[in-house]
Order: sequence, then C-alpha cells, then structure tokens
Amino acid sequence: MRVGLVCPYDLRAHGGVQAQVLGLARWLTENGHEAYVLAPGTLTAERLAEAQLPAARIATTGGSFAVPYNGSVARVACGPFSSRRVRRWLAQNNLDLLHVHEPITPSASVLALRATDLPIVATFHSATPGSRSMAAAGHLLAETVGRIDEGIAVSRVAADVVEKHLGLRPRVIGNGIRLRDFHVPEPTGRWRGGDRPRVTFVGRLRERRKGLAVLLDAVDDIVRQHPDVDICIAGAGVPIPAGRNVRYVGELTDSRRNDLLATSDVFVAPHTGRESFGIVLLEALASGAAVVASDLPAFVELLTDDSGWAGRVVETGSSKALADGISRTLEKPEAPSRGRSLAARYDWHMIGPKVVETYEDALGTGAAGRRTG
Repeated sequence: MRVGLVCPYDLRAHGGVQAQVLGLARWLTENGHEAYVLAPGTLTAERLAEAQLPAARIATTGGSFAVPYNGSVARVACGPFSSRRVRRWLAQNNLDLLHVHEPITPSASVLALRATDLPIVATFHSATPGSRSMAAAGHLLAETVGRIDEGIAVSRVAADVVEKHLGLRPRVIGNGIRLRDFHVPEPTGRWRGGDRPRVTFVGRLRERRKGLAVLLDAVDDIVRQHPDVDICIAGAGVPIPAGRNVRYVGELTDSRRNDLLATSDVFVAPHTGRESFGIVLLEALASGAAVVASDLPAFVELLTDDSGWAGRVVETGSSKALADGISRTLEKPEAPSRGRSLAARYDWHMIGPKVVETYEDALGTGAAGRRTG
C-alpha cells in the first residue's frame, strides 16, 4: 500500500503529532508498505536519523509561521505556495490512500484534503470540549470534513470532542510507541538514578498547560519529606532557576530523554488541561518509572486497564496534592513491570495493524463512495 501521511505542524519542532506521523511512517515501511510524509519544515540530520526514514520519502510544504492553538504555539503553513507544494506531492507519488492528521488545522492537512479524491483517513489528536475553532470548522469546513472516509481519535476523550463538533464517529486508536526504544535497567540500589531519588519532568517549558509551575510550587513540600530528592527538569524553553534539589538539563534528543527516564524513580505530569492522550506517560512507564499525573480525563483513561491503575493520579492544579502523590510514590513505588506491561499495549506492533485495518476500510468505502458520487 502506498500511503501519504500529512502532518500540519513543522517537523523541526518537537511535538506529539510530528512524532506519531514519523513513527507510523517508520512502522509502515518496516512492514512492507510505502509511506510518504508531507509537512511544513525540514528535519535536521539528527532528527532524520532518529526517524529512520529515507530522506526522499519526506517532503516539505516550505516554511511555517507560529499561531496560538490549543494552549500551545503551533507552527503551520498555509497559502498559495504551500497549496502548490501539496498538489505537486500528490501528483508525484501515485498514492493509494491519504492519512491526514489534525485535518481542520489551517495547514498542510486541510490543503491535502481539498486537493485529492483519494480515500481519506483522518486522525484527531485534540481534546478541547469547548473548542471554538472545531465548532466553527464543523460549519465552515463541512464539505471538507465530509470528504473523510474513516476517522481515528487517539482517545475516548478526543472522540467525544469530534462527535460533538464535527458529527463524525471516529474509532479510538491510541498513539504508538516503539517499546524496544525504552529500557529498564537492573536495579543497583534503592534508587534508579544513583544514591538519590529522582523525580523527572519533561515538557515544553513555555506552555503553562504542561504544569511546570505546579511542580515548582510543590518543591518545598517534596523536599521537606525527601530532603535528598533530585528534581530534574527537561524540555525546550527558558531555563529555570536551579538549586540543590532542582536541575534543568535542557532540551534532549529522544535517546537522551529515554536514558533520563530509565534512571528516574518518578515521572511527574502535572498538566493542567487540553490533553488528549499522554504519550510521555507511556514513555515513562515503558522505561520503568512510576508515574504521578494530574487527574485529567485523558490521563485517567490512559493509566487504567482491566488490572486497575498503573500510576497515581492527583488533583489537577494542586501543588499540595502533587507533592503528596510524589512522596507516597517514592515511599512505596510500583513494580516497573506493571507500567511496562500497560505501555506494551501501545507498541506499534499493536497499534499499527489497527491503523492498517482502518486504511482497508477506507479503501473500500472511499472507492465505493467515489464510484457512486
């Protein structure tokens, strides 16, 4: 199958949607399909090596510009130049199917939707119930949305938003990780990171919804209960003031991030809202770290299975609840195998076939619809 994967966000920026598009392209390629990626921006040599994809299979719509979106800043590309790039890419690659991500974002995805008569699968990553942009899209882009043959939402939370605003009924298929990229080292002492307990935060520091301020407000309480704690902050953004118990290690490559997670006793996700999945929680669980997260619906959904909880959830926005949750987890950590077992459910070998099944359904319904349309 020749599949075109369209990402609306600049590939030069680290982000969950970009990672999912590249990860899926790699899995498809490894499993005998031909995957072609289109997005704004260009991967650096280092990021291209991490993606493990042929450079010739990744095309760009050109430069991007920043727009506020969903509590973040997204770099997108739209306009006549980008539209011409999209049409040229579609004409050159003789695709069987188009898979667009975030299809109502004013960027490459919506341009591709409008420019093709191929069968179309769309993945929705956002979970903002009161989203004015999605509500408006339901009216202004009704014809464009109507071109989607099969929809995917990354969680039940995201699916509810799509159903409410767009009238689609997407199937729920979570985001994927490659489990073998994450390792759980053999313990050499009480703490995974050395002679001190390590609590780790990974996220974009400028985005308030990632909850770094909640964690920093909890530091005194955490230190009071664990005076030797090592609180490690990683991510792009303005460096934070460091102290005896707080370290800022900057933006990390995927491999360095994975090494950090493998030596962390607790991974903390104090996010305050607008989360549809929580891939970083899975990455931490796959690395054997215990997880303490806000009780956002998407995190609750992700951290529970038929066996119960894998991790601990605390009141969103409460520094005191966060500090107590971290302290209790350090005092009685969960076995690493529990979290890794849950993370294994989202390995690409589990997620990828579900996506391909969706493609097969779209090829059937899309082709039939276009024959009768």
